[in-house]
Amino acid sequence: MFNTSKRDSFRAKQKRAQGTMKLADLRRATNPASLNFLSTDELEPLYGLLGQERGLDAVALGLNLRADRFNIFAVGPLGSGKLTTLEDKLSQVTPNWAEPSDWVYVNNFRQPHKPVAIEMKPGEGPRFAAMMVEVVDELRVGLPALFDSEEYLSRRRIIDLSFESDQEDAIDNLVDLALTKDIQIVRTASGFTMLPLEKGEIVEPDEFAAKPLSERRIVEAKIKDLERQLSDIMERLPQQQKERAEKLQTLNVDMAQKAVKASISTVRHSFGGIQAVSDYLDDVETDLVRHVGLFTGEEIANVLVKGYASSEDDPRFRRYMVNALVTSAGRPRGETGAPVIKEMNPTLSQLVGAVETLSELGTVNTDFTMIKAGALHQANGGVLLLDAQKLLQNAHAWEGLKRALLAKCIRIESPADDGDVSRPISLQPQSIPLNVKVVLLGDRELYHKLKEHDPEFSQLFKIQAEFDAQVARTTESELAYARLIAAVLRRKKLKAMDAVGAARLIEQSAREAGDAEKLEINFITLQDIVEEADYWARDAGRKTIAHEDVLKTLKQRIERASHIRDKLSEAVLRDLHMVSTDGEAVGQINGLSVVTIGDSSFGRTNRITARARIGAGRVVDIEREVELGGPLHSKGVMILWGYLAGTYAQSVPLSLSASLVFEQSYHGVDGDSASAAELFALLSALADAPIRQGLAVTGSVNQLGQMQAIGGVNEKIEGFYDICKARGLTGEQGVIIPYANRVNLMLREDVVAACGRGKFHVYPVSDVDEAMEYLTGLAAGKKGRRGTFPRGSLNRRVEDRLVEMAIMRRNFRAAGD
Repeated sequence: MFNTSKRDSFRAKQKRAQGTMKLADLRRATNPASLNFLSTDELEPLYGLLGQERGLDAVALGLNLRADRFNIFAVGPLGSGKLTTLEDKLSQVTPNWAEPSDWVYVNNFRQPHKPVAIEMKPGEGPRFAAMMVEVVDELRVGLPALFDSEEYLSRRRIIDLSFESDQEDAIDNLVDLALTKDIQIVRTASGFTMLPLEKGEIVEPDEFAAKPLSERRIVEAKIKDLERQLSDIMERLPQQQKERAEKLQTLNVDMAQKAVKASISTVRHSFGGIQAVSDYLDDVETDLVRHVGLFTGEEIANVLVKGYASSEDDPRFRRYMVNALVTSAGRPRGETGAPVIKEMNPTLSQLVGAVETLSELGTVNTDFTMIKAGALHQANGGVLLLDAQKLLQNAHAWEGLKRALLAKCIRIESPADDGDVSRPISLQPQSIPLNVKVVLLGDRELYHKLKEHDPEFSQLFKIQAEFDAQVARTTESELAYARLIAAVLRRKKLKAMDAVGAARLIEQSAREAGDAEKLEINFITLQDIVEEADYWARDAGRKTIAHEDVLKTLKQRIERASHIRDKLSEAVLRDLHMVSTDGEAVGQINGLSVVTIGDSSFGRTNRITARARIGAGRVVDIEREVELGGPLHSKGVMILWGYLAGTYAQSVPLSLSASLVFEQSYHGVDGDSASAAELFALLSALADAPIRQGLAVTGSVNQLGQMQAIGGVNEKIEGFYDICKARGLTGEQGVIIPYANRVNLMLREDVVAACGRGKFHVYPVSDVDEAMEYLTGLAAGKKGRRGTFPRGSLNRRVEDRLVEMAIMRRNFRAAGD
């Protein structure tokens, strides 16, 4: 136990520490009056990032450099506002860029599986497509009428009559010739029959059979000759029919060409200046004339009955349609310049487009009208924004993007497109030239992984734009943050916020930064907070969001995520998890850690114990031995050993065996923030000096005994405070932290208030000696001229114990010999 002199010495040190640790240092408050407004309605909203000139300059360079492959990787944590700022920057730049061309796909009449891509002026693609629909619609009505006209029917009748007359004349002449030979040619249903005549009358078969053989043979010879001549006439019939068909085809082509040319003339006049369109219209005209039968006869009537009111719906006319793949037509009014496309689901097909299919009667069909544009098509000539993490989750998409950027063209492909020539030929749309700026958004770790492992990445993304989620906390940046709040409120159409509420949000931003001298810029979190605060303000019937609404929101957010924290605290308060907050113990100390679950972080108190005995000079890290300790934790233990050897064993060998453990810890332990606590527990065990259990420790230590800053200092202090408060604050409780962590303090108001009343304390220390004096109440002692510590000092007790162990170990070994 502490004697009176020790306690007096300790209280003096405590008083001096409290004198140096002002309440303002525990939480740097923002004075609402310094913001110079009453309501955020008075502020000009700030859209974009705060204090990110370096990143914005890099983006501007990347956008202005029109050279190939100077794409941009925007580096920064999630919620830092990269996307919002980039969109705002692009909205200022891209309207001044040239409006990109339209691109359409049309049928390739020579190779239908290779649709042709045609570049057109901005906005002209849909007009071209609509005009082609009008052409076919016009022909659907005009061609049947044309082939039913008197002119066509008259000219066809002349052709028909011409061939019919020639055939009949030949047969009539043969009939007359047969009569001169007393043979009658009779037309029957199955053809022609030849019968003998006698005195102008047909000879019956029985009568003919009764005639002499010589007479019958003369008649049969005549009939055979006539049959031969008739056969010659009939053999000429197919050729005559072919000639007739050719003349009819010539007539049909002649008539159709006039109609088709007339229908297409308007399209030629509008787009004939584009060579690709002119060539396409030539092919359309040829194909329409060749397939004029599609527009005439019963076929067209049957199709109309099926309900194809428009040529676009009629599968027979689909090959004459135009697929307006990407166009600037239909953009919102006032939107000019180049497009900015944000693709948040960057699969391969979403990037480079796809060819869709249609299942009809068990058959899968496709054609050029089913080609769908991807984000690269839509952003061509402008900017494409992509989430790098989501992009890399689909290897096909990442490789497809790189191929497009390297080749400077967009080729529609599928993940299964592996060049297997044994597969049936599918559509192979003509590639489209690519001119786009790609902006990837990701964190720093992902950027460096890509740079290290993908050689093509550095070739394609030459601009690194760094966006930091934190900015220096100054009077100017606090006001700028208030303008950010105003921007979020206005964008979301929420109530205005008063200056006190805005000041509280600025303080919360510093707390989230883990640094009283910094502000965390997290748009996602800020937006969530103000939307919830707006709800509470409306629920209370307030006209503006007040300080109370902000406080309630922050409290509710913590409570909603505190189930596990409360369970762990309950285990401590019920002594299921052993943690002492008063009294003294040798080799036992309260170490602090941070538990992070999702977006929630809270402090946890762990009992750390140390035991020391004679040994071969080894510290056993029990966490490491059972593979619960991570490499950083193990490193901290090794540093601890280095401090012991360097401070106390310069002239004698370390002859102890020590063990360190996190009691009741059943999960992995990593990080070196507990290395100081472990060292203090071991020093206590060696010196047999009790440690005050009302104190907890966080911080790492180096081999020189200097305390080093750690993370999560606010959560750690508050976690121990909550336990002490639940058990009853005594005024003897507090937390020892590294002096360097003073700038990180943004403690809760209730913790600061308790410190102000002297019920709780925060002790910043610079080295091991200073911390041990707080913990034990003993003077640490400095080495004198002779290289020894003062008698009675803590360090002398440790040194004496280590020397004693070395002597005892030597004696044991000598006795063994």
